[in-house]
Amino acid sequence: MSIDQAHTRLAAIASLQVTRNEPLARHTRFGLGGPASIFARTGKEEAFVAAARAARESGLPWMVIGLGTNLVAADAGYGGIVIRYDGAAMEASGLVVRAQAGTALQDLVDFSAGEGLQGLESMTGIPGNVGAAVYGNAGAYGTSISDVVGFVRYFDGDAIREADNAGCGFRYRDSVFKRSHLEGRHWLILSAEFRFQPGDAEALQAKAAGILEIRNRKYPPEMKCAGSIFKNLLLAAVPESARADLSTSLVKGGKVPAAWFLEQVGAKGLAIGGIRVTDYHANTLYNAGGGTAAQLRELIGELKRRVRERYGLILEEEIQYVGFEGEPRL
Repeated sequence: MSIDQAHTRLAAIASLQVTRNEPLARHTRFGLGGPASIFARTGKEEAFVAAARAARESGLPWMVIGLGTNLVAADAGYGGIVIRYDGAAMEASGLVVRAQAGTALQDLVDFSAGEGLQGLESMTGIPGNVGAAVYGNAGAYGTSISDVVGFVRYFDGDAIREADNAGCGFRYRDSVFKRSHLEGRHWLILSAEFRFQPGDAEALQAKAAGILEIRNRKYPPEMKCAGSIFKNLLLAAVPESARADLSTSLVKGGKVPAAWFLEQVGAKGLAIGGIRVTDYHANTLYNAGGGTAAQLRELIGELKRRVRERYGLILEEEIQYVGFEGEPRL
């Protein structure tokens, strides 16, 4: 199917907004990325599923995005179909909250804390939506969203199904949904149910406010960045030769901060073009203005090279690439 034919078919789906040559820079936190040949978005689950079916059947490259927090889109853009789901309804019943995938994660955090539902207050300030947070098993300060997921509704290309927490296959910054995309199966998260513990609303809100203040100092809302670029490392996977320099105080929950290794190889303040590593955190890269996706990828490659050559470690990105040759399609 040609791009024109795919556009015509998608444009015929009720409640689906479809545009041509939409700059992905408008839809990624880094503010980088060329145009998507077709960009479709909707807040209706039925339209989202219909768009995914149409995209599958088109034979064209296609992908689904959330708020673009962890996406690096190529400067040349994406020669296929990009679909964004904006459904953001939430409902609560006792200690359970159900939220559509397009709900802003911050809205879920604020709502649950305000209702005295304990479990996500430490994740305040993490940008992105609920679907993406489940997809990547987002987390902070020792908490992961998998801690409170009861079940997830998803579309597997044939039917809408449900997976309980075990069925989600959660790992550190990973899930069965993320793996399905990388394997080309494209399981699309529609909504999720979250199960909380009872807590004191005032205390939970105070804790969240304190964390948000710290987070906003590290990652100002206006900063064009994705938070941490690289995943932390499991201590068990760190070679003995690299452990020699480690202080036991660095190890938390069996993990070692990637930032420590990056700092040892001189990452802070490093820059290529308009892309920089912050002066205060070696695992934070940002678009200081005028940066390109190619420069960001080059700087990431340089950091990985330095850590590999000094410590024998392969750093793994939390971000995912879109439109780069040789990268797995989402």
